[in-house]
Amino acid sequence: MQTVFRGRHFINLEDFTKEEVDTMLEVSFDLKKKFAMGVPTNYLPNQSMFLMFFEQSTRTRNSMEAGFAQLGGHAGFLDSSSMQIAHGESAKDTAIILSRFGHAIACRYCNWGYGNKYLNEMAKWSTKPIMNLQCDLYHPFQALADLMTMQEKLDSLKRVKVSIIWAYAESHKKPISVPVSQLLAFPRYGMDVWLAHPKGWELPDWVIEQAKANAAKFGGSVTVTNDEAAAYEGAQIVIPKNWGNWVTDQTGVAAAGAVKVVDEKLMAQRSWKCTEAKMATADKDVLYMHALPADRNNEVEESVIDGPHSIVFDEAENRLHTAKAVMTLLMGGR
Repeated sequence: MQTVFRGRHFINLEDFTKEEVDTMLEVSFDLKKKFAMGVPTNYLPNQSMFLMFFEQSTRTRNSMEAGFAQLGGHAGFLDSSSMQIAHGESAKDTAIILSRFGHAIACRYCNWGYGNKYLNEMAKWSTKPIMNLQCDLYHPFQALADLMTMQEKLDSLKRVKVSIIWAYAESHKKPISVPVSQLLAFPRYGMDVWLAHPKGWELPDWVIEQAKANAAKFGGSVTVTNDEAAAYEGAQIVIPKNWGNWVTDQTGVAAAGAVKVVDEKLMAQRSWKCTEAKMATADKDVLYMHALPADRNNEVEESVIDGPHSIVFDEAENRLHTAKAVMTLLMGGR
């Protein structure tokens, strides 16, 4: 077990070795057990952290706020529109002063082409850990919770077929960060990962290359296809979720998570929806996962997300336990 975490940034799960991710998961399971038993976990007493949000949030904000309180600390919510950022204050200046005020800074900034750069600029100047609550490229907290949920439900992840499948949605043009982090993380556990999407919704080439390198190292595989049916066939886990065509559509830069984009190109892909019929072609014990919020009746039929194969609420709960594990290790470890 690797145990040296204190003071490190948490921006991309790839920055941590497989052994270190294993430690995060072990701590997550321990914290979940203690939470169920009502055992206090005041591992970070009298500490404070700042939660900066450029976009909306439900699970991420509340898992961090509730989790940090359960660890004995206080998390302050900061809406970027009400900070001096709105008047042009730099990431450097924000990071320097907030890291002097408290013990960590967590930030969600999904604006395509800006979010990850902003987080890394903060990390360059902050004297305390910077945690990525989702940017335009990565969502490490979600990938960690997904891994925890899979380990709970299955005896082993080796050679499990998990399919990350693009799904139609009209709610807003979503970041690619969830599928990117999943595609990078899952092969490190020896899984056979399928990525399926219509033409035009590709993920970056460097992501595919890194995912395949992870698979080669840890005994999994990565298959990329435009064939939705092939991704569902025999799958033990399916993750049908929408993401925007940020990589291929360079007609304009907009804030992911705040822009509604429904055009003819998108409408042509309405058939990419998780249905009972498609689930029937998967493994008989297939598990349905989604980071939430799901665009019900567009991404997925109600009968699927509310049905016996769905584990989305267990998955969502694990955002709390994995968040607590990361905070404990980075802010209180040795």
